[in-house]
Amino acid sequence: MIAPAWLVARRTGGDVFKGSVYRRCTCRAPMANEDGEPVLDTNGKPKLRELGSACPDLGKRDHGSWYYYVELPPGPRGKRRRPRKGGFLTKKKAEEAAQKIWDQAQDGVDVLSDETVEQFLLRWFSKRVDLKRSTRSTYEDHINRVFVPHLGHLKMRDLRTRHLQEMFEQIWRDNEQHAANQDAADLAKAECEAAHRAWKQAARPRPPELRQRWNEAREKLRQARRKPRYITGPGVQLKMKNELSAALDYAKNTEKLISQNWTEDLVLPKYTPPKPLVWTDERVAHWQETGQKPGPVMVWTAEQTGAFLDTVAEHRLYPMFHLMVFRGTRRGESCGLPWRETDMTAGTVHISEQLVAASYDVWEDTPKSDSGARTIRLDSQTHQLMLFWRRRQQTERAEWEEKHRKEPKKYDPYVDSGRVFTWEDGRPYHPEYLSQVFNRLVQKLGLPPIRLHDLRHCAATLSLAAGVHMKTIQVLLGHSSYKLTADTYTSVLPQLELEAADAPVALVPRKANQQDGEEGAADDEQPQGPQPVPQSEPAASGDVETAVEPDSGSDEQAPVRPLIRPIEPGEAAA
Repeated sequence: MIAPAWLVARRTGGDVFKGSVYRRCTCRAPMANEDGEPVLDTNGKPKLRELGSACPDLGKRDHGSWYYYVELPPGPRGKRRRPRKGGFLTKKKAEEAAQKIWDQAQDGVDVLSDETVEQFLLRWFSKRVDLKRSTRSTYEDHINRVFVPHLGHLKMRDLRTRHLQEMFEQIWRDNEQHAANQDAADLAKAECEAAHRAWKQAARPRPPELRQRWNEAREKLRQARRKPRYITGPGVQLKMKNELSAALDYAKNTEKLISQNWTEDLVLPKYTPPKPLVWTDERVAHWQETGQKPGPVMVWTAEQTGAFLDTVAEHRLYPMFHLMVFRGTRRGESCGLPWRETDMTAGTVHISEQLVAASYDVWEDTPKSDSGARTIRLDSQTHQLMLFWRRRQQTERAEWEEKHRKEPKKYDPYVDSGRVFTWEDGRPYHPEYLSQVFNRLVQKLGLPPIRLHDLRHCAATLSLAAGVHMKTIQVLLGHSSYKLTADTYTSVLPQLELEAADAPVALVPRKANQQDGEEGAADDEQPQGPQPVPQSEPAASGDVETAVEPDSGSDEQAPVRPLIRPIEPGEAAA
């Protein structure tokens, strides 16, 4: 049963389209030849055919479903273009879908494209030559490991928000399983260490069952570590969403493959970038007791920073650590700093490149952002250390070249890398090696743990505590915006927090403070701030002094009791 042969609909603006909606079903009936005889297959059974729109039961209300097709302008070489789709419960829904297809086609969307999400993402990624190498590596990993397995089979024109949401829901379920795997691995590690300790501490000859127990614990640990334990956190999920959003924006605005960016309505866990926390005495005590860090980004106090620098003053990497602590350079910026970008006369270094590491691969790249390319004024101590380091490097080069001349098989030629911080033979440091050395030093010294990158946060926090303006700190760190710096470094050192807390109290005049000034220096030892009001002391005659109520009508106002005098131990109320 076919509806009115041609459905004519009108778009806003007066454009019209031709199309048809019709009703059909999947009922089957025996096929017949021209003589009306049934057609048999090779097994002698009658062949069946779909009745489609010729089914006599289509007059029934709930029989069959509605379909549409839309007649689009011819394609290349006059090829006919007629998108069609069925399965609609009502004629109205089929008409609305047909109208939508026509509108998308008029807006330039290729409604007949059969390109899959996988094909599009790989094609889009191949065009992103503007991405940095490390960013490209991240994109490629997400496409191959996450997007293609979950979405790759879908056609771009069929992609919807629900598909993206289901992908992230699966990630959340995987996170739960991976967290359980990590817990099991931690438990297996503890059992392995306990078994090894029991075997090692046993008297000789050691019982063979202890060795067997240790071997079993080691095998159990190996099996536990083979299971996936990676947690895709909110920050990574947000990156995935942004990557998909960029791809779908390109599909929508440039290639007209879709009519909407389906990432706009995604619901993901809220991500708040971690802010640096200072290692206060209370946090250090909790870490020493439990071994747990209060947060992923931690900052040393000035005293802790000084203790670290004093202890590593004789270490080869001390000049680099000093530069990172006070001038806030990144790890890759420090490794990649060339002498040609320094001015030891003026005491400045220009950050124009960095060394980036991914596993064992190291390559040279531009700074993280445009604002990352900056000129840093060295403090006097760092300036002197850089001059000392240049002299030491020159001496090491002469010594190495002499060793190579005498023993060329044992010593390779000197590598003239031009970097500031190098090995004795001139090779630049691997960025990951610096992190490993730093972690070992921190653990050996017993200091509360921070990452090597956190020295950059120490530089910002120390500058803020020293009264340096936030805009100057932004330029020092190479941040792209003032807001980023201000939002990140809201944590300050304890002494600055105390000054900030006392500042508004000092603005309010108090009678007690005035009386303290008149009484002399003896009262300076009394604590400031609100204190409990002590009870009246008995008068000399033994009577108890009574306080005057504010509404007693007396001409004399009741004396204001000082709020800053502490209660002595003998003055406690009986």
